[in-house]
Formats: sequence, structure tokens, C-alpha cells
Amino acid sequence: MKNYKIAIVGATGMVGRTFLKVLEEYDLKADYTLFASAKSAGKTVEFMNKEYTVQELCETSFDDGFDIALFSAGGSTSEKYAPIAAAHGCVVIDNSSAWRMDKDVPLVVPEVNPQDISKYKNKGIIANPNCSTIQAMVAMKPIDDKYGIKRVVYSTYQAVSGAGLGGYKDLENGIKGEPPKKFPHPIFSNCLPHIDVFTEDGYTKEEIKMVNETRKILGKPNMKVTATCVRVPVFASHSESINLELETPFEIEDIKKLLSQSEGIILQDDPKNNVYPMAITAAGTNDVYVGRIRRDFSVENGLNLWVVADNIRKGAATNAVQIAIKLIDLWENDKK
Repeated sequence: MKNYKIAIVGATGMVGRTFLKVLEEYDLKADYTLFASAKSAGKTVEFMNKEYTVQELCETSFDDGFDIALFSAGGSTSEKYAPIAAAHGCVVIDNSSAWRMDKDVPLVVPEVNPQDISKYKNKGIIANPNCSTIQAMVAMKPIDDKYGIKRVVYSTYQAVSGAGLGGYKDLENGIKGEPPKKFPHPIFSNCLPHIDVFTEDGYTKEEIKMVNETRKILGKPNMKVTATCVRVPVFASHSESINLELETPFEIEDIKKLLSQSEGIILQDDPKNNVYPMAITAAGTNDVYVGRIRRDFSVENGLNLWVVADNIRKGAATNAVQIAIKLIDLWENDKK
């Protein structure tokens, strides 16, 4: 196999550091270069049993030629530098929201729509979906394939790490009685029905992201979807209540069997023994946990799911690394 050149952009941030952990876990051997802002340039990072010096990201950073760049440095950075990297023949896997709804950019969850990865050729960019969307898609895709999903109601309970280091610090400091700096209200001992900014129709951008990304990933532009996204005082892992209205009848045991056999899912559904997905057990892992599977008797073919995943891993870094691995597999198979 070719020795691929991979750039990590935003290598010192919360997701960037997790990129490095996950790449080590998957043992993805490559020629790596780490980039960050001027503030972090010059720092040294231990990675793959080697010490790397973080370089400052600039317009000439991609002149040497890279095969893949994993970006997690914010939307404005991605908007500026992703096209520069792509123009030099590098495929950018971007974790920001900058490119997700671009019609020429594939929005990919590897367990769900790996066939879309090849569409990177349009712009040289592959978008990582929103963290809360990723875990929902892993759980919903097998159900949609077999029964068809008519309508989706999302209620999310999202960890503070989804707001970056500032969100994490607000919870840490709030426990000590200090006022918030990242959030508009204290997050400790509180829930904030407010993630991202509010739009004129009363939804937040996070809620609109979930609606639009669900439709794009599943290839159903007219699917009925609504969402309420809430920040909760949990450090890691997003939890979601997902209410589905299916096109065709189903049996609960068949749903459980289907999910237990689906890629990337761990079924935890034994309520009699208090077994169900929890944020505390999902944290630090790469899978999506599904449980509390039960019929919604208020509507024909209604189904309730409880879905939990580590938002920094499967919701960001792990998903991006899995895309990179599938991309390399695609290239290697094309050579055969």
C-alpha cells in the first residue's frame, strides 16, 4: 500500500487531539503533518510513538502535496483553507458545518452512505455531519432500509463537550459556583434548550442542521423531520430520544434483531435489569448504543428509540477517520 500523506488541521483542539487518539487506535500508518493556528504553532505532540512539532496553518501549507486532510478548526478556517488544499489534489474531510449542505459535497456516515464518498471528486471535500446527526443516522438507516421512515421527531440531550473546550470549562467551573463564560446561563444543575443561535422561526441552527442533514444523508429531501436540541450538564456523549413513524408495520423483536446485526451499533435493551444506553458508558468508545426500543401507541407504526454515542469520537473524530480509511480502501481497490 502507498505511504499516504495526511494532514491534521486543528491538531491541538478537542476534536483534533481525538483525531490523533483514534488514528493510533486504528493504526493508520501514514506520513503525518500537524497544523494549528499561530497560537499553537511550535507545540510538540506525541503521536504514533513519534514527537511532532505543530506547524502554523497558512496558504502555502498544502504546497508539498497531501493525499488527505482531516479538518477540525472551525467553519471560517475550513471555508478558506479547504479549497486551497483541494486545489493541490488533497481530499479534505471537514468536521465543520461549512460544507455540509453544499450540493456538490458528500455528507457521509460510513455505516450509512459509504457510496457517497466517491463524490468527493466534485470539490475535493467530504463533509462530516453534525455530531447529533451522525449517531441518529447509524441507528435509523437499517430501519429506513427495511420499513421506510415517514416522520422523525428528535429530542436531544447534548454534552457540554459539543460546545468545545469552553463548554467543558463552563461545567467544570459551574460545579465550583463560578459564572459561565461560554453559555448564556449556568449549565451546572441546569438544562439549556439552546444550542447554536436562534433563527427567525424560533428554531436553533443546531435543530435545523439535524433536519437538513437527515434529509440529505438518507436521500429523502421531503422527509418530515423536527428537532428540539438541549444542552445538559454532562461532560461527554450525546443522548437522543428518537420517535419514528414508519411506512410499514413491524414487530419490536424484529427491530431489535435488525439493529443488533447492524454495523456500528451495540444493542443495550434489557430494562428489567436496568440495561440501556447511558452517556457514562458510551464515553470514550466509537460505537452507537441503542436501547429503550418500544412501540409508540399514539400513531400507526410508531417507534421510540434511545440512542447514545460519544460526540467527540463517533460524533466527530472517529467518523472522520473512518471516512479516511474507506477512502484509502477505495483508492487501493481502484488500483487492482
